[in-house]
Amino acid sequence: MSLTVWKNLRLAPTANPSEMIADACLVVENDRIAWLGAAADLPSKYQQPDKTHDLGGRIVTPGLVDCHTHLVYGSNRAREFAMRLAGASYTEIAQQGGGIVSTVNATRTLSEDQLYEQALRRLDALMAEGVTAIEIKSGYGLDLETEAKALRVARRLAQARPVTISTTFLGAHALPHEYAGRADDYIDLVCQTMMPKLAAEGLIDAVDVFCEHIAFNLEQSERVFQAAHALGLPVKMHAEQMSNMGGSVLASSYRALSTDHLEYLDEAGIKAMKAAGTVAVLLPGAYYFLRETQLPPVDLLRKHGVPIAISTDSNPGTSPCTSLLLMLNMGSTLFRLSVPEVLAGVTQHAAKALGHPNVTGQLAVNHKADFVAWDIEDLSELVYWMGLPRCAVVVRHGAISIDNRKPE
Repeated sequence: MSLTVWKNLRLAPTANPSEMIADACLVVENDRIAWLGAAADLPSKYQQPDKTHDLGGRIVTPGLVDCHTHLVYGSNRAREFAMRLAGASYTEIAQQGGGIVSTVNATRTLSEDQLYEQALRRLDALMAEGVTAIEIKSGYGLDLETEAKALRVARRLAQARPVTISTTFLGAHALPHEYAGRADDYIDLVCQTMMPKLAAEGLIDAVDVFCEHIAFNLEQSERVFQAAHALGLPVKMHAEQMSNMGGSVLASSYRALSTDHLEYLDEAGIKAMKAAGTVAVLLPGAYYFLRETQLPPVDLLRKHGVPIAISTDSNPGTSPCTSLLLMLNMGSTLFRLSVPEVLAGVTQHAAKALGHPNVTGQLAVNHKADFVAWDIEDLSELVYWMGLPRCAVVVRHGAISIDNRKPE
């Protein structure tokens, strides 16, 4: 048994500014929190720990959770981005090999080692800002071999870095070119071949589907959910990003962990999500990058008490972002979310969307000791600053994974 006391800190156990403990201690036994509270109340049995760490009065929050990313993919789409800025249409870009097809081709071509090295850089950038848990989706392979390759990379990343990674199978992300005009046949492949084999290899923690007019319809999406349900896998959905197809109602009927994007979500979908306990994951990076103008219905989500998470949606085509802290600022400025809302959105609500048993997004007794000490005077600074490093110490499962403090 190893007992560590973290002292001289200002503690925000749920990342809520109104629940700050001004002079606090955290006691960690092995990888879990044994006690937390005001320093003056530290029990005598913890007065002589194996180790003591002084955090110099820094603010401590739960580790951040990035609950929606597509981190494993080949190459990038910077050239396509430049073409779009120069006035090229989506059709023109696609005719020159751009769009998701280009990412699929690159991901299929690269080796597992090459994909790993590219994804590792992106993961390190997120971890440097205090991310201790992350979801990684597949979806840029669109065939069994490459989907398996991407999910193996995600599992490998979890072994290489001190971070909790939840893997999501997104085989129903887009229609591969070899199945053009045969969407139902491709869904057969996803449900009858890909999903069972990948699940049998232990590569899937959850299943996602892109329900939209440019991807898959309600009937096809439900087939994916039925196959996941038969395998005992929880589901998620990319829904209501470009139109209101009723995907959130369908996803809620399967008690989805989350529905994500949601710019065109209506009140019926919101009520269904509330009844099912489904989290609304908002993705301000994609909203910004695509120059979207339809705001997600934040007021209705608040009215019905649906938990709101915020994530990077890190992906090559619509949100090439590796900064969850930047998403806090965008969530506030673009979606008018308050400081407590966006902080809950990358901690406890993001943890619920992630659905991992060891990730709660809160600091409490018996929870895993995942927390961050920040060089800030007020929690609102995490939402305010853009690009100024504020992360001092990251602790994951009780061990220091990042320490940016200057030697005294």
